[in-house]
Amino acid sequence: MTEGNFVDYVKMYVSSGNGGKGSAHLHREKYIAKGGPDGGDGGRGGHVIIRGNANLWTLFHLKFKKHVRAGHGGHGGSSRSTGADGEDAYIDVPLGTVVRDSETNAVIFEITEHGDEKIIATGGKGGLGNWHFKSATNQTPRYAQPGLPLEEKYITLELKVLADVGLVGFPNAGKSTLLSVLTSAKPKIADYEFTTLKPNLGIVAYRDFQSFVMADIPGIIEGAAEGKGLGYYFLRHIERNSVLLFLIPADASDIKNQYDILLDELRRYNPELLDKERIIAISKSDMLDDELKAELKAELDHELPIPYLFISSVAQQGLQELKDMLWKILNS
Repeated sequence: MTEGNFVDYVKMYVSSGNGGKGSAHLHREKYIAKGGPDGGDGGRGGHVIIRGNANLWTLFHLKFKKHVRAGHGGHGGSSRSTGADGEDAYIDVPLGTVVRDSETNAVIFEITEHGDEKIIATGGKGGLGNWHFKSATNQTPRYAQPGLPLEEKYITLELKVLADVGLVGFPNAGKSTLLSVLTSAKPKIADYEFTTLKPNLGIVAYRDFQSFVMADIPGIIEGAAEGKGLGYYFLRHIERNSVLLFLIPADASDIKNQYDILLDELRRYNPELLDKERIIAISKSDMLDDELKAELKAELDHELPIPYLFISSVAQQGLQELKDMLWKILNS
């Protein structure tokens, strides 16, 4: 999927249907004088329903669909005939989609399972026909209820990528290269910062035909939680990852300091992210000889509080060990 086709944020207007009005019909038939009220009820207005679809990975199909309207309920008829219900309108979304009220920004609900259906705009109830109002003292009611009005609102659909492992790191740390080597994904790779402008997903093949999903999150810089660089726009995707894999290049001036900066940006965005399992991968380690690697390892053993390992995507070094470590954590 190209970057232009990855859409994770959509605003739209939704409107349910009006309820049909009840009928105030009076029965008329040959040889039956004063047949009495027999007006039927109005039909229910159509709902606008948001439905989870596991076959979707993005909100691209909704990018140009800004208005969704359900059908109106039919009016009641004679002989107690109930009006037809309005046609429901369905909005299919990928799993992990959060639905918000655009005016208040409050979360209404979240779709996490395939086939999960939730009503975002309820159709108006149909009005009662006049036969409901007949009584011993009111034998010929000539009135019926109108249907209840529709419900309308502006909503925001916000996709948070569902992945087992999320790659976290500064721009040009080698995240896209690692994803391209471990999976069949084809992310954009170049020798400049912010090559990745949209999250990329890939399926990592493991032993015995097993697999897990890895997501390449666009690079974070210091101050991202305040909107610097690409800002916090993509930090929400990290919220859905089970394991956070921090990628720090071996030529970094201070590996521990870079890890602390990344961790602080996540904490400032959402402190709950610190509860996730974390691993550090020292990328581009093919640039280090055995002596330098030994010195760096002795230093990191005292500084880093979480597991780490040396890898090289280009030289294919340490990748199987990395997959073994991730799989063990995911299934612990």
